[in-house]
Amino acid sequence: MDEQPLRIAVVGHTNAGKTSLLRTLTRRADFGEVSDRPGTTRHVERIELRVRDRAAVRFFDTPGLEDAVSLREHIDRIADAGTPPERIRRFLQGPEAHGVFEQEAKVLRALLDVDAAFLVIDAREPVLPKYRDEIELLRSCARPVLPVLNFVRDPASREVAWKELLAAYGMHAVVRFDAAAPFVGAERDLYQDLVTLLRDRRQALEAVVASLAQEATERRTAAAARIAELLVDVAALRRHVAAVDFEDESRRAPLVADLRQAVFDKAQRCASDLLALYRFRDDDASEAPLPLLEGRWSMDFFSPEAMKDAGLRLGKGAAVGAAVGVVADLAAGGLSLGAGAALGGVIGGAISQGLGPLGRKLLNTLRDVHELSVDDGVLFVLADWQWALVRALERRGHAAMSRIQVEPERGAGHSQALTAAVRATAPARSHPDWARAPGRHRMDDAPQRQQAVAEVARQIARAFDTGA
Repeated sequence: MDEQPLRIAVVGHTNAGKTSLLRTLTRRADFGEVSDRPGTTRHVERIELRVRDRAAVRFFDTPGLEDAVSLREHIDRIADAGTPPERIRRFLQGPEAHGVFEQEAKVLRALLDVDAAFLVIDAREPVLPKYRDEIELLRSCARPVLPVLNFVRDPASREVAWKELLAAYGMHAVVRFDAAAPFVGAERDLYQDLVTLLRDRRQALEAVVASLAQEATERRTAAAARIAELLVDVAALRRHVAAVDFEDESRRAPLVADLRQAVFDKAQRCASDLLALYRFRDDDASEAPLPLLEGRWSMDFFSPEAMKDAGLRLGKGAAVGAAVGVVADLAAGGLSLGAGAALGGVIGGAISQGLGPLGRKLLNTLRDVHELSVDDGVLFVLADWQWALVRALERRGHAAMSRIQVEPERGAGHSQALTAAVRATAPARSHPDWARAPGRHRMDDAPQRQQAVAEVARQIARAFDTGA
């Protein structure tokens, strides 16, 4: 990669989405101000895309062009000017550049001092004559300009009309983008198309593309590992309950609620870690509140409908209570989940006691101690939600103002991989000590736990690949 970062000015009409584009390209949700109000950006602001801790691209976010029609008429009247760039420089030396055309002057001054420019266009806008003047002004600076059509997913998009206008000015390389929900590969296309305009910077641009692809792979790997940590942690979670407390509903209910809350807290921490991994914020309500942050998981997480679906997808069927939202995790006298008929009475008792999908394991009838644990169905729902969250984050731009929609997807390959991930947590069932206590670090983990986490992570990664 070249020593000097590539310099790119981001230009366009007021409110076209320039700052939004830069938030997405640099993964900086806190950069600048994004608003529907016109003229939000009033000064040229600089932000860098860092690749492997080095500045690879230096972007310049410019104010919106507001009166290109009048400015073009003014520049056309400048006498004794030669080439278009010389006329622009003459204008910048005059008083109007610090007066009535101050905003436009900031844009043109920045454009003269960069390697190239992204012309951000709101594809929803009608193609008016003023945009022709803007294009001609920008081309007068004699810098390569790559048009970026923003908001092309919107039903009001006029993409075809905009492409016709751009083609009329010789701009045939056009990037389709959506700063709120980028297309898969759109970022790569942006830099690869720039290669056609900046052939002398090909090596630097190709290095950026390769590095961004590697970073995306590393994020997925880290996300799979974090979800695996959650599943193993929850699978190992236990609560020992004396029979006298267990049989009394008023004393049992708080114990069940405590275990549920522990699962919620662990799931929340995992979601927060995933948000941070993808450089989103979980504490900004206007940015992206998750359904789980609004408490929806407390209604859906252990619901009979979710457990029925999870049980069927795990392949256990209704024989062990999945159809009514209960799977009893029972080990007494050598019995296992495979002995569905023998467990019928115990399952019925669990249902009547209102345990829901929290499994009950009878550890020691002589000691009269019960053990509360979390069922495989809950693990599947956990994995499904976190997997869907990662997929939503991968498709979301850092300028998006709407709430993140986490909708678990349905696909045979994805379900099979998540099922394998849940089954890979089986060793944790015999190791309550694997449940991670607050403040405990991975370096404290036993090798067997690390091996289990690695296998679960491998299956989660496979779910990402099959769901792509």
